[in-house]
Amino acid sequence: MTHLTTTDDLFFSRGGLDLARVRARVGAALHGMDDGELFLEYRQAESFSFDDGQLKAATFDTEQGFGLRAVSGECTGYAHASELDEAAVERAGRTVAAVRGGHSGTLAEPPAGTNRRLYADLNPLGVEPFEAKVRLLGEIDAYARGRDSRVCQVMASLSGSWQAVQILRADGVRVADVRPLVRLNVSVVVEQDGRRESGGHGVGGRVGYARYLEPETWRATVEEALRKAVVALESVPAPAGEMQVVLGPGWPGVLLHEAIGHGLEGDFNRKKTSAFSGLMGERVAAPGVTVVDDATLPDRRGSLTVDDEGTPSRCTTLIEDGILKGFLQDRLNARLMGAAPTGNGRRQSFAHAPIPRMTNTYMLAGPHAPEDIIRSVKNGIYAVNFGGGQVDITSGKFVFSCTEAYRIDGGRIGAPVKEATLIGNGPDVLTRVGMIGNDTELDPGIGTCGKEGQGVPVGVGQPTLRVDGLTVGGTG
Repeated sequence: MTHLTTTDDLFFSRGGLDLARVRARVGAALHGMDDGELFLEYRQAESFSFDDGQLKAATFDTEQGFGLRAVSGECTGYAHASELDEAAVERAGRTVAAVRGGHSGTLAEPPAGTNRRLYADLNPLGVEPFEAKVRLLGEIDAYARGRDSRVCQVMASLSGSWQAVQILRADGVRVADVRPLVRLNVSVVVEQDGRRESGGHGVGGRVGYARYLEPETWRATVEEALRKAVVALESVPAPAGEMQVVLGPGWPGVLLHEAIGHGLEGDFNRKKTSAFSGLMGERVAAPGVTVVDDATLPDRRGSLTVDDEGTPSRCTTLIEDGILKGFLQDRLNARLMGAAPTGNGRRQSFAHAPIPRMTNTYMLAGPHAPEDIIRSVKNGIYAVNFGGGQVDITSGKFVFSCTEAYRIDGGRIGAPVKEATLIGNGPDVLTRVGMIGNDTELDPGIGTCGKEGQGVPVGVGQPTLRVDGLTVGGTG
């Protein structure tokens, strides 16, 4: 009940809404619909950026508003406003009523209740003073420059947000959540003999700032950014052609997220536009490949106590030992597909309707030691970190750029390479997994996923993997 008490204070006690009258308006607007809800949101966010030895920007924003959704059959009516008053809710109700008709006329069952808490309620923005956050960025700058004389530029940023939501259904059920989120990023540019290279690293999660103000945490972040930049100074042109590729643990799971995860979201499969459509229960990956989406990991960036429709989050098995077992579902697509919601209905803000989205998506560990996987490769690439990529959901084709990769020669890691790209097909890559490491890691807490113009925080992860016969694009 803590979250309901907190959000009641924001939206009703101090806000411009009366709970009983809002409930009545929501009930009237959604009468005869298949589903729908009023989504109330209050968010505070701040960010600090430091560059060239000084604070370049500091921002603070507060926003609040609501989104009212009505679902009838496959049709969705959605209206939103940044003003929290009953007149605006009433106008929104008249707007969404336009989709009434072509429905069962029976409101879908409400989500089950839960008292589980995966992160603290505390608003990180109000705990640490402004001066401490600015001082942290200055210390990062000085530390990075003091660590290596080749450092010629340091960029650091710190950001945090606190989001409070409450979801009201026509049947009177109310669900609430309070979500903190913090992220620290460091980027370092080094120069040697006229050559400049950069490296970056970030950490984050649903926690307060205290963890990142600790020298042990921020110094490790600087060291990792500097390590990547120095490695890049020694990089040689990447080879090209089809070869064995070893993917490192942790952040390389972003390839899994993009090339495979989106294709397992319910909307793409209901519309049969996914490369996985119609393959439920069939083998889609090599034996040993198990992929889950787990929103229940404490303090993780992609975790949610409940999704943005009020459904409790869960761990959903997508692929088990190579067999397709499940899709990620919001309420609308689950109902139309005759399935159960999985707690993956997410939205960027009150101005967006919920759609199926990933949370923390990762591959489970296998039996092999990472060093044995490397030793098994005679000629290939070891890809440790990734930058941007492009994916076609329908075909599964992808192109990803490696920000840190190395040659593998005779079972040993060799020189770092630059400008390597991985080119392939997501479902096909799953079938080419030859060895799975015993070292599953999650990313450090930096992922943001974009879909249909909406960005939401996510997590990715995987163990060390050997993929046989992946196309590498390079300049060497």
